[in-house]
Amino acid sequence: MTPTAVPSKAAQASPSQTLSRGIRALEILAAAQAPLTIAELADAMGVHRSVAYRILRTLEDHSLLVRDDAGRVQPGPGLAVLARGVARDLQTAALPELTQLANALAMSAFVAVWDRDDCVTIVTVDPRHTGAAIVQHPGSRHPISAGAPGIAIQSAYSEADWHAAAPGIPYRPEAGTARQLGFAASHDEVIRGVSSVAVPVRVPAGRPAALAVVYIRGAQNPDEIAAALVAGAGRIEAQLG
Repeated sequence: MTPTAVPSKAAQASPSQTLSRGIRALEILAAAQAPLTIAELADAMGVHRSVAYRILRTLEDHSLLVRDDAGRVQPGPGLAVLARGVARDLQTAALPELTQLANALAMSAFVAVWDRDDCVTIVTVDPRHTGAAIVQHPGSRHPISAGAPGIAIQSAYSEADWHAAAPGIPYRPEAGTARQLGFAASHDEVIRGVSSVAVPVRVPAGRPAALAVVYIRGAQNPDEIAAALVAGAGRIEAQLG
């Protein structure tokens, strides 16, 4: 009996170039400040326009992107459907708390999760009746080593446990301080002139997340903001079980 050939590890791990390019196109569109032409997207992807066009037609068939009357491309409603499944339990538990925090503090409130080297916002609520709030869009990402949400996530770990969980990503000294205080604060780290306060949220059988707000620093007392966040995080954790 002839033995069955077993693919090498390299062959098994070989990525799909087309899939990778499609995902990259979605990442570029999500980060763009305005719809892009196919030529602009092709340039950003580093591919010929015909290649970009074939990828976009497939993504368009699945409503992951749409084109306006001028042919410019932007994210489509299919992405919102996919996003609903990301940390669904966490989003469901967090939404009422985010709404309460946003309106009580007059700040954008959000939940961020740890994704590789980054913090990614998965759900956000902006306050009602204010024109001065800083908007934190779902899908926004920044290095986990920068800003209060990342520090808060790190603070859920001891330094030794962090190095075991995230080799190669430094454990900020501020995370040790946040571990003692119960909250993290930052200013001018992710967005110039913007402050953030965050607390960790323990997720059963998962990585910790962060409950946070962003605001333009003024007369706000970070300790009072932190107290509201700690209470909200406690209620979220209770909902998660």
